Amino acid sequence: MTEMMQALEQGDLALIDQLLELFLTKELPEDIYTLAEIFMQYGYMKEADRVLEHLQFLMPEEAQLKIDRANVLMELGDEDGALDLLLEVDETAQEYPQALLVLADYYQMQGLFEVAEIRINEALAILPEEPLLHFAKAELLFETGRFLEAARLYEELYEQHREFAGVNLVERLAEVYRAGAAYELALDYYSKALEDEVKPDVLFGAAYSAFQSQKYEMAIQQLEELKELDPDYFSAYLLLAQSYAMLEDNPKAYTAIQEGLKRDEYDKSLYLFAGKMALKNSLPEEAEQHLREAIALDPEYMEAVLALIAIFGQQERHEDVIELFETLQQNDFEWSALYPFAAAAYENLELYDRAYEFYRLAYNDFKEDATFLEKYVYFLVEEGKRLEAKEVLEQLLRIQPGEPAWQELLETLEFE
Repeated sequence: MTEMMQALEQGDLALIDQLLELFLTKELPEDIYTLAEIFMQYGYMKEADRVLEHLQFLMPEEAQLKIDRANVLMELGDEDGALDLLLEVDETAQEYPQALLVLADYYQMQGLFEVAEIRINEALAILPEEPLLHFAKAELLFETGRFLEAARLYEELYEQHREFAGVNLVERLAEVYRAGAAYELALDYYSKALEDEVKPDVLFGAAYSAFQSQKYEMAIQQLEELKELDPDYFSAYLLLAQSYAMLEDNPKAYTAIQEGLKRDEYDKSLYLFAGKMALKNSLPEEAEQHLREAIALDPEYMEAVLALIAIFGQQERHEDVIELFETLQQNDFEWSALYPFAAAAYENLELYDRAYEFYRLAYNDFKEDATFLEKYVYFLVEEGKRLEAKEVLEQLLRIQPGEPAWQELLETLEFE
């Protein structure tokens, strides 16, 4: 065994293979099984499978060997072989609940979550007090978005265990409550976890939960600490900027997002928020540049496109609106949300036929938008399209009944 351990530590596969042949023929089954466990521990799954296959040949009815080998085969990507072995475990075997748990893992890996839960419940019916089964079910519920059910099971485990199966239950409870939008509860558990050890992910989770709980000063404090601990924790910068923005400290928000851009120049959401903060700080040129960077990273980034078009509209840069819109069209990006902007820009440039085309296209999606309908009505009236103006005006009155100005205009159109 000493030689084998040295070969393992050196990663000498040829020597391992040579020693293994001798080991399997000379050693007792219990020592061979110990070697299989060592192989699994060191990540030598092919060698572990070879050992377990040999033991299966010697003891074909041994349920534990089938379960262990199934685990190894799943690690090796042979799910079908693993399934065959697990289904061979007899229901009367003491190890049957363990086989059910591994089966649940198999089905969970396949995305068959309902079948996985059935298997865990079968095991729980046999061993209702087994903590490992409760933990497995909690993990499955967490993965499938049933956060409150998962939290209940984690809470029960936490009463007896601070850590389980290598998982810190305080951190896990914080994560599950955060995922379920129970941010105050999540923050309580994150605070407990931070008392034990300050880790970047825990700090960020705490800051996010504080932000969602409208505790912006706390979020800022934790994010600043996170930056000191790990300056390359990119997600911290956007949340930090958002926290300052919620406190209406726009200069600090803009500074924070600029720091983030220095760390990560390929995150489009950072450029978008930088654009918004630049506007808040009365820096329209910088805002435009940030938004153009966001669109360069993702030409289909609708929020950035709309923000940039809004800037052009405010500055009455109608040609720029059209240029951006037509560039998107050339790239086969047809967004009805942009049609009202295009229609207004063409109208301002006195390209009335094009304006009419896009007003009509926009009408289907903006029938409930009073601001759009008002512009469309006046455009139609100016263009002498009285019947169409009357139709749009009637729609406007349906969503804003009793508006005197609209009623008066409708009566005028009907009279004409």
